[in-house]
Amino acid sequence: MTGTLFVSATTEEAVHLPDGIDLLVTGIGTTAATMILTKELATREVLPARIVNIGTAGALVDGLAGVYEIEYVLQHDFSSELIAEMTGKPCSNGSTLATSGHFPVASLATGNSFIADSETRNHLATRASLCDMEGAALVGVAKHFGVPITLLKQVSDSADEEASGSWFDAVDAGARQLAEAVKEFK
Repeated sequence: MTGTLFVSATTEEAVHLPDGIDLLVTGIGTTAATMILTKELATREVLPARIVNIGTAGALVDGLAGVYEIEYVLQHDFSSELIAEMTGKPCSNGSTLATSGHFPVASLATGNSFIADSETRNHLATRASLCDMEGAALVGVAKHFGVPITLLKQVSDSADEEASGSWFDAVDAGARQLAEAVKEFK
């Protein structure tokens, strides 16, 4: 194992990272994140010592701003309870992650929908404080390959009716905050 692999869904979220870092841009959503990171790790001769996923996230609760390190992640559009009931076997949906202690911590709900309505926001807030579209998928791939992973999420919007417009306005400032945060992992 060698070095840190930084992973971002979009170039916009990673635009201010320092030159020369090992960066992988996966594309948006769990499928793209899973496929691209799996292909990258499967074809490397030497695995990275750590993966650091950087990206924006919607706030599911009021008062959150800045960069958070994720301590627990789940896939919000996967019904583990129903699957367990149907199969009669436990079906886990969630991972606890070790954190560095350098950032405030949060929980993350990942799914393939950009959350932009108050009803969904309120429902997800019972399970997590932030939401994104890649985190849980990246954690699954990293665990499969035995590579430690850190998720750093910058709050870009409030996951409500204003979210789709505010993300575009906030992404550059968020990318600057993420670039500053990754200095802890170089």
